[in-house]
Amino acid sequence: MNGAGQSDGTTSDEVLLAAFADGSPTAAQEIVERHGPGVFRLSLRMLGSHAEAEEVTQEVMLRLWKVAPNWESGRARVSTWLWRVTVNLCNDVLRKARGTGLDSIVEPADDSAVPTDRIMDNQRFRALYGCLETLPERQRSAIVLRHIEEKSNPEIAEILDTSVEAVESLLARGMRSLRQQLASRQAELGWNI
Repeated sequence: MNGAGQSDGTTSDEVLLAAFADGSPTAAQEIVERHGPGVFRLSLRMLGSHAEAEEVTQEVMLRLWKVAPNWESGRARVSTWLWRVTVNLCNDVLRKARGTGLDSIVEPADDSAVPTDRIMDNQRFRALYGCLETLPERQRSAIVLRHIEEKSNPEIAEILDTSVEAVESLLARGMRSLRQQLASRQAELGWNI
């Protein structure tokens, strides 16, 4: 185990953040390489747009650099802080874009699927994203974090700054709403919900 409290030979996020605050460009690069892909993936899944996900990812990292000199060790994990800021920024983007139609949303490309599979995936994505977009922010965030990012309920509670019981309630209400909205399209989309 190293002095950073890690047993796998990697430096902890807090140590990297402190090193960055002291001017280490390699620490900044390591944090971006470690957390940038996850922040981007969450942003893409919440927003459905590569361009917006890239902008949110850049803004999240910029905000991390701004707080680095004043980071209070032990108060929150860097990863939790990143997820919380990402969710909040994505919700801000979605709030601003409420009138935007689904046709303007760029979808992630999947070069591995055959054309008919891509068409079905496109239809499923549009249906799911359209329904997610109608959910209240916290329900949408909880569902994306749990069912797409595969975070645990305690992790989601920490990210959303709420209790595990509140997360369970958000998930239950959100899933119930999704099921109701998608019920009439189950057969068409090939889902068993």
